[in-house]
Amino acid sequence: MLLNSCSAHSAPPEPKAPFSLDSYHVSEELGFILSEPLRELPPYYQPWMDIALRVPELVLSHELRSHIHKMPLLSSSSLQKYRELRLAHLTLSVMTMGYVWQEGENDTVEVLPCNLAVPFWEVSQRLGIPPILTHSDGVLANWRKRDPEGPFDMENLQLLVSVPGGNSVRGFFMVTLLVELAAVPALRSIPTVINGVRCRDTEAVATALEDISQSIQDMTDTFKLMQVHVEPSVFYGIMRIYLSGWKDNPSMPKGLVYEGVGTEAMEFSGGSAAQSSLLHCFDELLGVKHDEKSGAFLTRMRNYMPPAHKQLIQDISLQPPLRSFVQQQASEHLNRAFHLCVTKLLALRSYHINVVSRYITVPSARARQLCKQNPDLEGQIISRAPKALEERGTGGSGIMSFLKTVRDQTKDALLPEKNKETNLT
Repeated sequence: MLLNSCSAHSAPPEPKAPFSLDSYHVSEELGFILSEPLRELPPYYQPWMDIALRVPELVLSHELRSHIHKMPLLSSSSLQKYRELRLAHLTLSVMTMGYVWQEGENDTVEVLPCNLAVPFWEVSQRLGIPPILTHSDGVLANWRKRDPEGPFDMENLQLLVSVPGGNSVRGFFMVTLLVELAAVPALRSIPTVINGVRCRDTEAVATALEDISQSIQDMTDTFKLMQVHVEPSVFYGIMRIYLSGWKDNPSMPKGLVYEGVGTEAMEFSGGSAAQSSLLHCFDELLGVKHDEKSGAFLTRMRNYMPPAHKQLIQDISLQPPLRSFVQQQASEHLNRAFHLCVTKLLALRSYHINVVSRYITVPSARARQLCKQNPDLEGQIISRAPKALEERGTGGSGIMSFLKTVRDQTKDALLPEKNKETNLT
């Protein structure tokens, strides 16, 4: 049950309508995932679709830039529906990433041509997200079912568009999509927690927190599919550069000029797990506090989310604090439920560190070793990885130190007496 309004016997401290997910573009079935993404744009935009669907092969044949130079400048004004705008943003963003990184880190461009830059900017302005490939593009709006009546699982899911990297790209985006799906029960339980705190209903809050804990556990279990469907050398050596942006990236120190939009170069971060609204919602709900540096990065990542999702995170942060409520109640059930919830979030973040080690840290060390042994080695995929990104995530952060800091800050959300009992690292 989503809403948990106060009973007639306990007057609410303030006359507010029950907190609800209705106004935040959150689906009951799919959460933040875009429901039924379009697969085709109106016929006028076929030139975009023709190129976007061929990005991997055109990049590998070094022909994408020349195809984009010949592309007509199309007006975005004929895009009227929300799903049309989302598909347009996805196609334009995939073309942009391929255009910028076609020749790797050593032959990047400083200008995005106006026939791509202008419509990309216009669509981005209408959606309220930046003109670059974001988590909301590559994951949330980049899927279809092979069998429309079939299950929502790896075997039945397909990408709409892709970047170089073959099956590992599909695996990376689809596993991330399924992690988002696993979080849906937790999202549905957030209003119950908030309304329960308002009404001081300890049992309703405790039960909802237990549901959230199970959902976070399901997210971690789903995340483990990554090692089955994504090859580390392919992620590190081929596909990662196409997820990287032009902010905090030594390969593009001047940023990117969007021709026809402005003369000054702009900087945007690449797609990142930090652009998923899920963990931001959990942090605000559970009272996880971040220091100035990590907090600034996470806050900036919210600008890469659809505005309604960003607003949900902000509105959760304005609710009566759950952690204080738990501390004020003499309820062992509530204490255990809160402790379990933070512990599951901590475990998810610890597992994320393991994944990053597998897909970035270990391949990075291997690449350095190979290049040292044979500087001219080109046969190994891993040796061709961008050196500027060795210790950075696609969002531009110093990835391991950032993740460990955030993990430790999650641990700090445990209640003091419980903190002594846990030995999680």
